[in-house]
Amino acid sequence: MASDGQNSSSRAIMTFRPTMEEFRNFSRYMAYIESQGAHKAGLAKIIPPKEWSPTASYRDIDDLVIPAPIQQVVTGQSGLFTQYNIQKKAMTVREFRKTANSDKFCSPRYDDFEELERKYWKNVTFNPPIYGADVNGTLYDPDVDEWNIGHLNTILDTVENESGITIEGVTTPYLYFGMWKTTFAWHTEDMDLYSINYLHFGEPKSWYCVRPEHGKRLERLAKGFFPGSSQNCEAFLRHKMTLISPSILKKYGIPFEKITQEAGEFMITFPYGYHAGFNHGFNCAESTNFATRRWIDYGKQAILCSCRKDMVKISMDVFVRKYQPERYDLWLAGKDNAPIDHSKPTPEAAEFMGGKAGEFGPQEPELQRNEQHKKRFIF
Repeated sequence: MASDGQNSSSRAIMTFRPTMEEFRNFSRYMAYIESQGAHKAGLAKIIPPKEWSPTASYRDIDDLVIPAPIQQVVTGQSGLFTQYNIQKKAMTVREFRKTANSDKFCSPRYDDFEELERKYWKNVTFNPPIYGADVNGTLYDPDVDEWNIGHLNTILDTVENESGITIEGVTTPYLYFGMWKTTFAWHTEDMDLYSINYLHFGEPKSWYCVRPEHGKRLERLAKGFFPGSSQNCEAFLRHKMTLISPSILKKYGIPFEKITQEAGEFMITFPYGYHAGFNHGFNCAESTNFATRRWIDYGKQAILCSCRKDMVKISMDVFVRKYQPERYDLWLAGKDNAPIDHSKPTPEAAEFMGGKAGEFGPQEPELQRNEQHKKRFIF
């Protein structure tokens, strides 16, 4: 199912096209794509089967309220910027769409994504756009079982099942209404979790990512350029305020990849995969976080923001106790801190690899489907 000519040894962003049968079990499909090496890039695209849809219609959302839209004011120059969010008064999706499509805020004309990307970085400090971010809710129909962002049924549900705690946007879905130039700054997910992002409708969303193995290099670069922020908080990138352009990354030798997500496509971010990006115009995305057993070591070692009271912190005790009982005493004593191998897939991937996760066994023979070479995925 890996497509676009990507093989399991590639570090580029991989794209997958599951069949409906393959699509039914979310956690199992995540294990499969890691068996193919998708996690190494920090980001992957999933194009769902044509017969799948999250909802019968998007017609009834005009009156949905965006409680706290934010105006994104960007300052800086020469590829290095800081983004400040100014909260605006509540507005409906109808009002937001009208604003997004107005002459003041609409997308410029462009011939290709490269031209639009140049216009984004050239104009990022001008005419601050409004982002309808962090809206509690879902656009999925309640009877949709496959890849339902409100009900992914991964081990992250342990948090709610064991403690009764829900964390908005982390264990519940958030909606994001974008317009041209609205931005998500460089960050990894809370607690270095996985995330899933589905673009329900509208204009595309462009993504940049840095492979987890190079995350520390990006952090060092950011600390060098933003020393004041770094001194105040060792995890200041978690504030989601720091923009670093691809030209700066190239100049300082930080490897990165980019990809554009279109309506009807999923993006998966992997633990400690730094990502950033922007919207091409009016659109709506839905996202949440999730976990596999591989995430537990990332959660144990995540460096958290120390300066804000509202930052997400999940106790790892229940995860270590439940999924790594043989390491629990060592972890309690503060001695379970071996370096993480970012290339190793989650243990659940073993069934697709002819052996233990991390040991690539013989692969299933390839077959031709949709004019792409894909790996057979057997149920």
